[in-house]
Amino acid sequence: MKVTLRQREKSGKISLYIDYYHEGKRKYEYLRLYLKPKPRTPEDREMNKQTLQLAENIRSKRQLELQNGIYGFINSERIKSSFLTYFEALAEKRKESNGNYGNWMSALKHLRKFSKANVKFSDINKEWLEGLKNYLIHEAKTKHNQNLSKNSCVSYYNKIIAALNQAVKDDILPKNPSYNVDGIKEVESKREFLTLEEVKKIVKTECEVPIMKQAFIFSCLTGLRFSDIEKLTWSEIQYSNENGNYIRFRQKKTKGQETLPISEDAISFLEERATADEKVFTGLVYSDTNNNKLRHWMIRSGIEKDITFHCARHTYATLQLTLGTDIYTVSKLLGHKSLRTTEVYAKIIDEKKRKAANTIKLNL
Repeated sequence: MKVTLRQREKSGKISLYIDYYHEGKRKYEYLRLYLKPKPRTPEDREMNKQTLQLAENIRSKRQLELQNGIYGFINSERIKSSFLTYFEALAEKRKESNGNYGNWMSALKHLRKFSKANVKFSDINKEWLEGLKNYLIHEAKTKHNQNLSKNSCVSYYNKIIAALNQAVKDDILPKNPSYNVDGIKEVESKREFLTLEEVKKIVKTECEVPIMKQAFIFSCLTGLRFSDIEKLTWSEIQYSNENGNYIRFRQKKTKGQETLPISEDAISFLEERATADEKVFTGLVYSDTNNNKLRHWMIRSGIEKDITFHCARHTYATLQLTLGTDIYTVSKLLGHKSLRTTEVYAKIIDEKKRKAANTIKLNL
């Protein structure tokens, strides 16, 4: 890589410009600095000297910038480095978020199976990405040897695209090779939820993990995600005469600061208040074992739906809409940034209305 200061005579002046050359590529930068062609006086010669010194300072600075990957020239050693190693490092940065970290690690697992070798950044092009999409949709399997759901394919592919975007920001790639590749289209997933009668059933049924039962019902009554419930401290649960009970917290997923009013029923499911910095749900952990215990709890309650902890948030949203809360207010209660995200729940309510309408039959 080389940066050279050059001169070109033009319109009776000598224009100074920089010539960049790297791996067969060349580009120019005109500095808008000029020398007098034939300096006759000491002043003219001094002026030329200072102008040349300024131009040389700019050239030296550009040389350093070029070595750091600026101006579209990418270090050939970095582009030959391991994309898998880079992706794994990005995944590790998300370790604080259980769900997000799990998705990144699952994407890494499938990336390794697809690559079958230590794929380099320079290997990633349109053909490679089309092959990855085909692998995720038609060949990739879950741990139970089932095909991936369409939305899992979307999630894993998007993680890889996000890593490529970051590689551009880190000056490893000149551009994201996925720009000319169609993504995997997401399908609207079924959002399972509990009815009010079913919530009452699980309240009366014993669960093998009491803290999980307590947290799940609290989520049904507040709409909080597992990640926000798990980190909730007593200092975040507050009360005022004007507003009653509410939670002031920062969403772990969106990083948004929220103030969420909560009901007396929600408060009644909490233990006795402890010190401000103590967690409200001490001992609550996310694990496959606890997920299975949750399913067993549902079965004992007479509920055959495939319920996960996140279904408690869906339950809160659908109950609010069913009981007449307007969609804008529900969107704010859930902490959604866009009303479109909340509209999914409105579709669920519309479907319930259609089914309810069809229950009245004259059977003539």
